[in-house]
Amino acid sequence: MGVDTEGQNGKRPEGFSEQERAAMRERAAELKRETARGRGGRAAAGELDVLAKIAEMEPPDRAVAERVHAIVTGTAPELTPKLWYGQPAYARKGKVVCFFRSGGVDKERYSTFGFTTEAGLDDPSGLWPTSYAVTELTEKAEETIAALVERAVSRVP
Repeated sequence: MGVDTEGQNGKRPEGFSEQERAAMRERAAELKRETARGRGGRAAAGELDVLAKIAEMEPPDRAVAERVHAIVTGTAPELTPKLWYGQPAYARKGKVVCFFRSGGVDKERYSTFGFTTEAGLDDPSGLWPTSYAVTELTEKAEETIAALVERAVSRVP
């Protein structure tokens, strides 16, 4: 009995895009590197990985990512830089709290700074943003990111 690889409309399902498959391969490689490193040098190696990834970005994204990295690590030194799906992220006890996604890498018109469910951003209204489009970092934008990161790590979700 064979497996039906066609969808309901008789066409082959599209599945994951090449970009999504590349992100999954990158994540698998990250997990292998983390396992190979053991616990001792993971934090330092994670920061080196993040800085190397930022250095690979196109100049506009690189400038934003470098600034985001400085804001996050300066505001919340307890967060550990690491790669997450091939992009810079910052984790608490191994779980990602916030991340930066390069618009250039994702082939989008803007980069994204976002938070996972590990971030303590919950709002009593039942509605709050979890990611932000970033094209440049103004002083006001930098202050907003710092305040959000501070809030994200000061509360337990």
